[in-house]
Amino acid sequence: MASDPALQRLSLLTGNSALELLARTKVIVFGLGGVGGWCAEALTRSGIGTIAIVDSDVVCITNINRQVQATSLSVGKSKTAELGRRLREIRPEAAIIEMQAAYRPATADRFDLAAYDYVLDCIDSISCKVELIMRASKAGARVYTALGASAKLDPTQIAVGSLWDSYNCPLGRYVRKRLRQAGFSGEVTCVYSPEEVRRFPGEELCGTAACLCPQRAAGEGEGEQGEEWCSRKKQINGSAVHITGTFGFIMAGLVIQDVVRRSTEVQGK
Repeated sequence: MASDPALQRLSLLTGNSALELLARTKVIVFGLGGVGGWCAEALTRSGIGTIAIVDSDVVCITNINRQVQATSLSVGKSKTAELGRRLREIRPEAAIIEMQAAYRPATADRFDLAAYDYVLDCIDSISCKVELIMRASKAGARVYTALGASAKLDPTQIAVGSLWDSYNCPLGRYVRKRLRQAGFSGEVTCVYSPEEVRRFPGEELCGTAACLCPQRAAGEGEGEQGEEWCSRKKQINGSAVHITGTFGFIMAGLVIQDVVRRSTEVQGK
């Protein structure tokens, strides 16, 4: 029987030795939007011992349809702080490390990627994704990346594969191009969907003068309440929780399955 009753049902699938390895595993999740937030929650509920969550954004009312920490009460608050509170309520014994910061090429040196077993890229920005993939690979961490989860509606088309083999995903195409330009050819596992991009004519508010996001003063940087990003985006695509959540759960599943596999291999020696 699992020593932790909260994980008893998981132990019936994995065995206790896998739970012990999950408890020693360290994961860092970059980007706490519709993909990263659900991913971090799934990891927490699965007994991962240390989870670092990284984002500088604040909750926007338009996040409520798909982001786990977004509620009517959390609008305008830090995504990192709100998710951190939720994760600690789920598993108080887990080490939840909040990093309210944006991962950019200019800030990359702040993050010790080698301190983590898994680096999960749930970032939207192409330049930031490329930087993170290259640095995480160099650091020796296992890196998984989420490609475009917006403008999709069919969860049955979501797939896992090599970043180099992903197709019909505009974000994946741009990331591959940038990585090649940087001379990177390493293997990276990605979650993606080849579903045709869907756009329905409608009123676009975010990024315009009518933006619904909580505005920050011009030039205001990262602070205790976070940094608002949505109004700065050049293009806003539609998105649905059954897609972004599935992406996040698959990302978490890749970690959990790999840990269970490694535990089995150790037992077999």
